[in-house]
Amino acid sequence: MTNLQLTRDDAYRLVVDKIGVNNLLKHILAVEVGMRRLAEHLNEDVEFWGLTGLLHDLDYHETKDDETRHTYLTEEWLKDYNLPEEMIYAIHAHPGHVPCKSKLDWALYAVDPTTGFIVACALMHPDKKLASVDGQFMLRRFKEKRFAAGATRENIAACSELGLELEPFLLLVHEGMMTIADELGL
Repeated sequence: MTNLQLTRDDAYRLVVDKIGVNNLLKHILAVEVGMRRLAEHLNEDVEFWGLTGLLHDLDYHETKDDETRHTYLTEEWLKDYNLPEEMIYAIHAHPGHVPCKSKLDWALYAVDPTTGFIVACALMHPDKKLASVDGQFMLRRFKEKRFAAGATRENIAACSELGLELEPFLLLVHEGMMTIADELGL
């Protein structure tokens, strides 16, 4: 396990300070648990992958109008924490600023839009609950280009770089999100 000077609790407080308590925080938490579940499945460092997910959009409010700055302000804010370079690199890779090279990079690149896609799937059900979403439903909706159009299908399909087919990948991220369904309001 990587020795980090930034604990999960410290990172969470930093995220809440920079982002607030809102839908973006829900997205960030969904990415965190999706990354944790994927790391568990791939026998990777669950804490490290989760922390990467938790920090991936830290600067979003400050950079949303200038995509070229997104993640670079995060790096600046986190420089005093002595975080491993592979974490910062993955954060830069998730919006495509640098090419994905590692499993961590590909995971964050794919999980980020997947959480929004899964939320959209849940909201299609009458009860608006994650528990109502299954693999077949997600696969059908995935093929509909206009459904959750902001969830870039190319990024989601990059799960193949992790050796995962689409349905198992979607189900893993869904499983992660189910662990905080109440917090997500789903």
